[in-house]
Amino acid sequence: MSKIKEELYFPNEKSYEDLTITDNFMFAKVMLNEHLCRKFLELVLHIKIRKIQYYNDEQSLKKFHHSKGIRLDVYLNDEKGTIYNIEMQTTNKYNLPKRSRYYQGMIDLNLLEPGDDYNKLARSYIIFICTFDLFGRGRYIYTFENRCVKELDLVLPDEAIKVFINTKGMDAGLDEEFLELMDFFNGEQKTAGIAKEMQNEVDHIKKKEEWRAEYMTMLELEREKYREGLELGMERAKERYREGLEQGISQGISQGKLEGSITTLYELGYSVSEIAKKLNQEEEKVLEILNIPE
Repeated sequence: MSKIKEELYFPNEKSYEDLTITDNFMFAKVMLNEHLCRKFLELVLHIKIRKIQYYNDEQSLKKFHHSKGIRLDVYLNDEKGTIYNIEMQTTNKYNLPKRSRYYQGMIDLNLLEPGDDYNKLARSYIIFICTFDLFGRGRYIYTFENRCVKELDLVLPDEAIKVFINTKGMDAGLDEEFLELMDFFNGEQKTAGIAKEMQNEVDHIKKKEEWRAEYMTMLELEREKYREGLELGMERAKERYREGLEQGISQGISQGKLEGSITTLYELGYSVSEIAKKLNQEEEKVLEILNIPE
């Protein structure tokens, strides 16, 4: 496929050199740096983590063959067994609350084996970093846990917590390093703190040829899926066109037969009402075909 055609098919595709921290591939690779990942979690959640352990790079979860699978950007636990799933989201598809619910369910399904007690389910955080304000309240961080609607101080101890970060928040009184990190996610260059460390890591990753090759392979797989979807869509459109054409021809033939029958009967001396009754048509229809004023 020529370069022009590639650009037409994939106008939003980025080169490896142009990737930033908010691109899923780059974000996942940066978060493989244990120091940066741990520091990010501590900064956002205000907790202390001694050690983290990754499950898999971009872990795929699918419990049943017929269920919708999910691919996690960053999936890990700490020394206490707490689960963390961190996702980067730059486009508001208006499904993140339900998506977080589905992610939670899939993660839980993969934590338990048949016969396990439900109490083995670990404390978990599902964290979405959004470059937009999902809830429109101007906050940098929205944290959700289950509570009794009549007793708000009564928390359901299911230990399932969902955090939505809005990089464009406006509330005051937050840690300066956190605010610098939000500016970095919004595209600003920084000279200190975790934001600078992440920028250095991005630059370092861009020099790794094995990850460049992995990215190019991923792009080609996505292109192939796009082409397959495009071909399937075109084939379905052609099929609908053929069906519509055949239906139109059939209707045209039927209409032609009807007009011929009405004309023949009229020429044989049948009245309009008799023709209408014989052919199960409205008299107005017969008059219209015979071009006789009502």
